[in-house]
Amino acid sequence: MDIPFGLGHVWQQGDWVIRTVAVILLLMSVASWVVIALKTLTLRRHQAQARQVESFWHSQDFAEGLNQLSPAENNPFHLLALQGREAASHILHKNGEPHRQLHDSLDVSEWVSRSLRNTIDDVTTRLQSGMVILASVGSTAPFVGLFGTVWGIYHALLGIGASGSASIGQVAGPIGEALIMTALGLVVAIPAVLGFNALVRGNKSLLHKLNRFAHDLHAYFVTGARVGVTDRVNASNVRPIKHA
Repeated sequence: MDIPFGLGHVWQQGDWVIRTVAVILLLMSVASWVVIALKTLTLRRHQAQARQVESFWHSQDFAEGLNQLSPAENNPFHLLALQGREAASHILHKNGEPHRQLHDSLDVSEWVSRSLRNTIDDVTTRLQSGMVILASVGSTAPFVGLFGTVWGIYHALLGIGASGSASIGQVAGPIGEALIMTALGLVVAIPAVLGFNALVRGNKSLLHKLNRFAHDLHAYFVTGARVGVTDRVNASNVRPIKHA
């Protein structure tokens, strides 16, 4: 006698609990793949923008350097340069405003450093958005699938007990179909965990480049030159850019 099996049979024979678990796992899988796709595209775009930093430092003046950074709302390097310039201009009162705010008592180095750090914190928050979904899916999907397995085995055993037959043909089909829920939980969790780890590594690499760029900007706005420029490769070709 042919015993029906497969996902379709699990869905047809399952009760509302099994179907609910299957739908939850499907939604979790879709959500994790959407986050992975969107965050990967965003990270690749930011990595391409990071490669424009050296062109920024080779510019004739600050305005030209900003153009080299591909002005865009989602370009953290362009935003960092703008925030640094605005912070330096404000604390040095280049806009002609009198000393009338509490932060005017800070020196240029501290104020510019705070402004750049706040910008990096905002970028970090945006980079981490959605990561909690991957972490949640990766940690809970196996248990959701296991719950479906336990529930399915419970009903399978009830059916076997009611039929009074415990042959291998009666046991293998229902138990095997119940175990499919565990497999589905792992299928959902594994990509979420791998995607989370890959994105965390990518975010750390991008934040490292942002912090290095912020350090150079801080030195430029405070001292007028890029720190350590004489120690860099091909440093003789780098010209201190002029203020806009």
